[in-house]
Amino acid sequence: MSPEALNPEALTRRHFFSRSAKGIGVAALANLLGGDLGARESAPHFAPKAKRVIYLFQSGGPAQLDLFDYKPGLAKLHSSELPDSIRGTQRLTGMTAAQTSFPVARSHFEFAQHGQSGAWVSELLPHTAKIVDKLAFVRSLHTEAINHDPAITFLQTGHQLAGRPSFGSWLSYGLGSENQNLPGFVVMTSYGKSKGQPLYSRLWGSGFLPTRYSGVKFRSGKDPVLYLSNPDGFSAEDRRGFLDDLGALNEIGYERTLDPEIQTRIAQYEMAFRMQSSVPDLTDLSDESDETFELYGEQAREPGTYARNCLLARRLAERGVRFIQLFHRGWDHHNNLPNRIREQTQDTDQASAALVRDLERRGLLEDTLVIWGGEFGRTVYCQGKMTDETYGRDHHPRCFTIWMAGGGIKPGVVHGETDDFSYNVASDPVSAHDLHATLLHCLGVDHKKLTFKFQGRHFRLTDVHGELVKPLLS
Repeated sequence: MSPEALNPEALTRRHFFSRSAKGIGVAALANLLGGDLGARESAPHFAPKAKRVIYLFQSGGPAQLDLFDYKPGLAKLHSSELPDSIRGTQRLTGMTAAQTSFPVARSHFEFAQHGQSGAWVSELLPHTAKIVDKLAFVRSLHTEAINHDPAITFLQTGHQLAGRPSFGSWLSYGLGSENQNLPGFVVMTSYGKSKGQPLYSRLWGSGFLPTRYSGVKFRSGKDPVLYLSNPDGFSAEDRRGFLDDLGALNEIGYERTLDPEIQTRIAQYEMAFRMQSSVPDLTDLSDESDETFELYGEQAREPGTYARNCLLARRLAERGVRFIQLFHRGWDHHNNLPNRIREQTQDTDQASAALVRDLERRGLLEDTLVIWGGEFGRTVYCQGKMTDETYGRDHHPRCFTIWMAGGGIKPGVVHGETDDFSYNVASDPVSAHDLHATLLHCLGVDHKKLTFKFQGRHFRLTDVHGELVKPLLS
């Protein structure tokens, strides 16, 4: 039985679209040129200070105690037992649940205050230390999940379970794209000496939103996007004709089924065609000066590195890509932390700071929101045997540190404090939902109004939670 017979309204809609200037062709064109028209009408809800986001996600859980959250009193408590009153009923991971002792581990590294803000930064981050007055640090971020996959999923989607749209997808849905020749949401991944925890495409997926809002992953090889190049003997004119014929067939399919994913498929084919010229121009760094490579570091010349991806992020921002997500793996330091975290910061510190500097000197920082942080922090107590050379730290969701810079964020701010052990938030707690609400506000979006109806309920990135962290707003 045909869809029309099952649903008489479908026939009316079908005839309406088919008689309205080639029907679905116009609807598909509107989607690929301007995103979801209904969403674009609803957002931004007020004048934005940021137009785009670069999210530098440090996958694995950077140790706040060794990077930003200076606790000099731990030197005297080193190797002593963490008081039960501090740990309380905190859930433990499978790595430390069997431990009978929880010895305090001081940081192995020196700290100093920097800039007019006086922010404390570890010796591991000399480049970040030079830009602290451009940054806003949040020391009191906390989350609900204690294991990597639900914690990363929570920071990316606002929910611990898979299936919700990612932050970038919500933004693409709400604000659309500024560049019709590149995706509105681009993802790049890298790793250091250790690959660390795996990453899954659902972390940049669109969940229950139409799939055209998913992130597009750029690879480091010859073809950053799969199947972008034409096969041998198949010209650009051949592909254009092929897509026209395929689009006509897809129109017929949509008229029969009214499946919105067919619209997405048409839009994706057209985007891929336009990317054949836009992506090679993006990834060709021959026009970058030696001074730029000195700023980001020599690793920026090597495809697939974090430094290279930071430089590409700036180029994507220049071209109007709405959401640029970098994932850098290798921060999961359960053992040998002093050596492994040093390697990790050597791969990331210079390029992270260079990105902020580069955006600023090009006039882009004022409307680009940059975020640096992981899915949780790490414990003050040692995991395993206590030695200065090989100690490790376990996962810690109760408090961790991130930094932000750019459009809508007040520079030179240190927000929130933790207790003497960097174990509990002592003042100004910030939840992951609060963070999402605040970031959306910088982009002109009221987190309570950006919704999508699914299975009878209006969902949003912050679910039923989230409050603005006003001291962070410029």
